[in-house]
Amino acid sequence: MSQVTRKENKRTVGVDMTVGNPTRLILFFALPLLAGNILQQLYNMVDSMVVGNFAANGTAALAAVGTAFPVIFMITSLFNGVAQGATILISQYYGANDMRGVKRAVDTIYIFLIVVSIPIAIIGVLISRPMLIFMKTPTETLSMAVTYMQIIFIGTLASFGYNINSGILQGLGDSKRPLLFLAISTVINIILDLIFVIVFHWDVAGVAWATIIAQFFSFLFGIRYLNKRGDIFTLSIRDLEFDSYILKEAIRIGIPTGIQNLLFSLASVALQGLINSHGSVFMAGFNGANKIDAFAFLPLISFSAAVTTYVGQNIGAGLKERVNKGVKAGLMLTIGVSIAIAVVLMPLGRPLMRLFSQDPAVIDAGVQYLNRVLPFYAMLGTIFILNGALRGAGETFVPMIGSLISMWLARVPAAYILAHYFGGANLYYSYPIGWVLGLIIAGGYYLKGPWKEKAISRMEAAEKTS
Repeated sequence: MSQVTRKENKRTVGVDMTVGNPTRLILFFALPLLAGNILQQLYNMVDSMVVGNFAANGTAALAAVGTAFPVIFMITSLFNGVAQGATILISQYYGANDMRGVKRAVDTIYIFLIVVSIPIAIIGVLISRPMLIFMKTPTETLSMAVTYMQIIFIGTLASFGYNINSGILQGLGDSKRPLLFLAISTVINIILDLIFVIVFHWDVAGVAWATIIAQFFSFLFGIRYLNKRGDIFTLSIRDLEFDSYILKEAIRIGIPTGIQNLLFSLASVALQGLINSHGSVFMAGFNGANKIDAFAFLPLISFSAAVTTYVGQNIGAGLKERVNKGVKAGLMLTIGVSIAIAVVLMPLGRPLMRLFSQDPAVIDAGVQYLNRVLPFYAMLGTIFILNGALRGAGETFVPMIGSLISMWLARVPAAYILAHYFGGANLYYSYPIGWVLGLIIAGGYYLKGPWKEKAISRMEAAEKTS
């Protein structure tokens, strides 16, 4: 273990969440994450706004961009799960003041990135058209959706690299630097969107190329910053150190999250197929509303990520009682914000939908989604905080089971039943139906509490092997 003191390390790198007021720590750690997540969503939102308003066939282009996302997420989900597992290990090593462990975890996940990104890109390009056909994508949208997906998959390395750099810094308690990198690339993305679509008339291909070029810049900025700081480690291809134990632990922690993401994306594909069966107008309305929903969802993600880092550091430091205080603080913040989101956004649904389309039918379809999902956000926020706490402790199996049950035994069947008997718009009530089961599973396991003892035992075992 490094001989450098905890105080010196935490001052130069990030935020020490093992001391101080939990509410304040979580709030101020989450705010840069929220700003970064907002910028991240601007990628897709600007893509949708630009093609919806300026492409040759705006409605079909808007539908194409939206229908491609579930497949992209599905292909990359397992890798992203392992990367998140490594991020959790980094936060735990950092909380335990084991800087050598931090360095080994960073090197190992970068080697993993280099090895898997190319085959994932190839698989994504090859599977794009068959998957979109399987999802019943309408003929007028299919070719554009294929083009968008294939270009996005070409940029897999840049996308993975940016997300890994952000995860490393967040694990170290630094949520501000990823925001800076993302702000620069978001500006690049918006400028290129406008140039490629309005000037060059590349339509969906233009917004796809703009996205991966911007992500590539984020990736490079992250590497440059990590090497410039050099407080704990530097990134060099020649000096990367592979640690099989850390990769095994990252897989053990991350694969359940990856499977959870995979199950989520497969369910999204199944639901997208149901949505696609209602035509391009319904698809476009769903895509526009989904972008609004994604923005509303960002505070929940940000608080959950902050709680994950908080729990990881405090578990690493052996402070079990402090973990409970942080989770309670996260719950209060998230539930309050969730209620405020529903109260503010529901009356604004129609004006916000006009950002994506001027077609009254598309606007109506989007408003139907928002009115059926937003009122239940407090329940979703509670699930995310509890699952974030479990992941911070390295317990990712239970969130996976909760996702499996809520998505496949509740949401997907309910969506098809509701659409068949009560009309397409009412399929969106399947979302809160699934959240009820997810909340029961996450809440019950959190209150039972065995996850804390397991996490402490694993950290003690890791210290003995380091």
